[in-house]
Amino acid sequence: MKKVALVTGASAGLGVEFARQLSKRGHRLVLAARRKDRLEELAKELGRARAVAIDLSKANAAAKLLADLEANGEVVDLLVNNAGFGLIGRFAELDAKRLRQMIDLNVGALTDLCRAVAPQMIARKSGSILNVASTAAFQPMPGAANYAATKAYVLSLSEALHSELKDEGVTVTALCPGPVRTEFADVAGIRDSEERTPDMLWMSAEEVAADAVRGLEGGKRVVVPGLLNRAGAISGQHAPRALALPLVKRIWSSAARQ
Repeated sequence: MKKVALVTGASAGLGVEFARQLSKRGHRLVLAARRKDRLEELAKELGRARAVAIDLSKANAAAKLLADLEANGEVVDLLVNNAGFGLIGRFAELDAKRLRQMIDLNVGALTDLCRAVAPQMIARKSGSILNVASTAAFQPMPGAANYAATKAYVLSLSEALHSELKDEGVTVTALCPGPVRTEFADVAGIRDSEERTPDMLWMSAEEVAADAVRGLEGGKRVVVPGLLNRAGAISGQHAPRALALPLVKRIWSSAARQ
């Protein structure tokens, strides 16, 4: 069986940069996402990479992806759970099907993939899992309630798995980026957010991916790229909810109106 690094959500943004960073380190890659043309272009760019077009928000998609790897004689040595999206707006006004799709992708598929690869890694006494959460994971976010809740789950799961698996030779790291220059804002419905937010808060996908891979290789439990983001994560965890929630609500309500 060939050891591979599996990167989900690999057709854009952070997923592309994860693939490039891991390719530079000599990993054989399997790239999974919905957009086949983008995946194939990236696989051609990197070499030693294979594209699998799949929508991981669909029922049993994770099982189908793992079956595809097995059929190709591949075993996951490094998993990057990057696939996910967000929506901004009042919870009761957002599309119910999209909210559920977000949970199925951000939480369901990520959990299924972790559960599928962990036993194999334990048996080999080696392996790594990088789960992409967000600084949104550190506090409730009125105006992005469902998204923040999914990322809080990812952070909590990842930290618990880090503790469970570290003595088995398996590393689990949660990545919690702040604002990143990717397509995320367009999908979330806040297309103009980059222009309206101080430049110092933004990081490039390349910077974030590099920090994440270094943290994973160093066995870190959580990686929060950027000094300001780390400060925000700490304040989000410890600020009194009675003070923090109204402020967060105003920020995201303003973003959704733009």
